[in-house]
Amino acid sequence: MSNALGIAAVTAVLKDLLNNGVIANDLNGVVGQVTVSALPPDRITAPASGTQTSQLNIFLYQVLANTGWATVGLPARNGAGERISNPPLALNLRYLLTAYGARDFDAEILLGYAMQLLHETPGLGRDAIRTALSAPSPVTGEELPDPFTALAAADLADQFEQLKISPIYLDTEEVYRLWSAMQAHYRPSMAYEVTAVLIQSTRPTRSALPARRYHLDVVSFRQPVVERVLSQAGPNEPILANAPILPGHRLVIEGQQLRGAFTRVQLGGLATPVEPAPAEVTDRRITVTLPGALRAGVQGFQVVHLLEIGELRELRRGVESNVAAFVLRPRILRRPDDTDDITVTDPVNAEDGTRSATVTVRLAPAVFREQRLALFLNEIGAPADRPARAYSFRDPPWTLPGDQSDAIAFPVRGVLPGTYVVRVQVDGAESPLQSAAADAPFSRPRVTL
Repeated sequence: MSNALGIAAVTAVLKDLLNNGVIANDLNGVVGQVTVSALPPDRITAPASGTQTSQLNIFLYQVLANTGWATVGLPARNGAGERISNPPLALNLRYLLTAYGARDFDAEILLGYAMQLLHETPGLGRDAIRTALSAPSPVTGEELPDPFTALAAADLADQFEQLKISPIYLDTEEVYRLWSAMQAHYRPSMAYEVTAVLIQSTRPTRSALPARRYHLDVVSFRQPVVERVLSQAGPNEPILANAPILPGHRLVIEGQQLRGAFTRVQLGGLATPVEPAPAEVTDRRITVTLPGALRAGVQGFQVVHLLEIGELRELRRGVESNVAAFVLRPRILRRPDDTDDITVTDPVNAEDGTRSATVTVRLAPAVFREQRLALFLNEIGAPADRPARAYSFRDPPWTLPGDQSDAIAFPVRGVLPGTYVVRVQVDGAESPLQSAAADAPFSRPRVTL
């Protein structure tokens, strides 16, 4: 690989190639004294008539990425950020060859000889590169300037891929844009592309030890697909499509190709996937009991097929299903006497007839400090001459010592006396209400203020 001097070295080699062509074809005797340069066209002054000087100029006008080498040596660093390789910077260099003549036809003669030379030199050999960068190649008898002699250290001749030269035939619009961008007067010119210059760092890298043994595992690809999720209150309870999913319930997952050699269900943010019982896993259905550590709210899940990898047959994460979601709703707990675990403390009667108190509700699952909370009260048994009263209280202050608790205290203010059904919302998921019959109004859980 070459180093950072590679771009300048390619230009110097092309300039030397043109110098040699001028000498070999005795162009000095045809068009007079000829100089070869590598300057921007706007810095070149056209030769005045009668001075008998002509000029060939090779100018690097564009640098492009070489797509063939774009991914070689990647990734350059491992997971710890340590350098494991030095990927090369692969470039394509585009040059503009321009001829300047002092007399009629001089520019055309120079351009024709130069194009023929590059046509017959489709690539730059390693010996030619070493010769161009190590020895002077004069046209007027002068040696290369000192900056060019330093290009021998570019290591261009030692790079893996040989440099190739190919013509680029620009149309009228491309020529116009190019010369307009250079803000120079147009002269007869031809474009060429040199591929590929490989610039690579020599920084030390960390290399892993070679593998002593290889082990190949071949498994059939079975992509599990989750189609819908259902709820089951218990092993002997019916499976319902629209029933609320509560703590302790069984999650019923239906889909295709759900059964794998080792099937797991990744639930929410739990670190360890849940392993369903073998009898609860089929190709079309998986039933798993929700763990108590799962938070209330919207939960995503996936069916994961583990694979036995390597000679030690270690279980590794393999094929995963699409991500599906369900809402785990909180539940207001009950006491041993079957009353709702809702406590009213510090009641205060206001002059306007309203009451204030602290309503403490025990919930499952436990609530975390960062979760959003809300308490909803809806009046039971309101008279027919007025609508039922309703109140909501959001984001109570967290006064508990820990980061989670199953007992949440809601400060309640300005509530008229009465009996109310109670709902608690955790991260958008509401606790369910109950009624004595399917067509009866909601009656539990409730509180009297």
